[in-house]
Amino acid sequence: MQYVKLGSTGLDVSRICLGCMTYGVPERGTHEWTLDEETSRPLIRQALEAGITFFDTANVYSDGTSEEIVGRALRDFARRDDIVLATKVHGRMRPGPNGAGLSRKAIMTEIDHSLRRLGTDYVDLYQIHRWDPYTPVEETMEALHDLVRAGKVRYIGASSMYAWQFSKAQYTAQAHGWTRFVSMQNHYNLLYREEEREMLPLCADQGVGVLPWSPLARGRLTRDWGVETGRSATDNFGSTLYPEGDRAIVEAVTRIAAERGVPRAQVALAWLLHQDTVTAPIVGAARPGHLEDAVAAVGLELSDKELDELARPYTPHEVSGH
Repeated sequence: MQYVKLGSTGLDVSRICLGCMTYGVPERGTHEWTLDEETSRPLIRQALEAGITFFDTANVYSDGTSEEIVGRALRDFARRDDIVLATKVHGRMRPGPNGAGLSRKAIMTEIDHSLRRLGTDYVDLYQIHRWDPYTPVEETMEALHDLVRAGKVRYIGASSMYAWQFSKAQYTAQAHGWTRFVSMQNHYNLLYREEEREMLPLCADQGVGVLPWSPLARGRLTRDWGVETGRSATDNFGSTLYPEGDRAIVEAVTRIAAERGVPRAQVALAWLLHQDTVTAPIVGAARPGHLEDAVAAVGLELSDKELDELARPYTPHEVSGH
């Protein structure tokens, strides 16, 4: 495993981040494909043994049970000081007017619930899961700053939004002397590269770490076009992301993987890891082989010719993932 700084911070993270949406009580969420605790724990342990130290979850994943499962596993298998633990806030956690969003009340309430479920007294990276158009950005940024000052949060990050929104939040924090975001978790993979237009140049200019979600495009980059899985068959959100025109990119991944004699997942992840702005793709793992491919991708060097062959078929997409 390789380790790099998260953006311009001094924080070291593994080049693969384990995304933990996969782990959670199936009956407690909207994803039928999540793994229960007994099935999840060996995968979390495998990630640790492979050198992965960066773990990302969210309060909304399986109604908080992802945080519970991940928290217990990390307490049993690792030392807290060796782990970079990230979670997120924004989504609806309960009925009522203050059960979601990025108001001061919601943020202060949800961090305490997340810390309780994770079984820790701080998180290393606390991220806003989406932009909240109904709350003044000043209120959100000051509340996040106060969490850092209180020691409940070490760093703060953001997730999918427009570049102008991210820039506005950063400017607001700087103008008031508050904590700025150090990372951007965004939708970025071989099939969706709209982030290259504005968000990624902004992150590069400002020294912000980039943590792509869905680096394998919901698994589409790992299988023949049109083949469905148990997850894809019930993934209403994912079914809207990648149009028919993306087939050519999947075929390019297939050709290069065959020539290299490696799984397609390794090629797709290696392409992301070759992008200068990318710190650590957030990889979900439902089987041991998923983790093996992710770790192997870190050491897979693609030639300039291969990188060009993978990138060339891309066509513009509608903005998605916000």
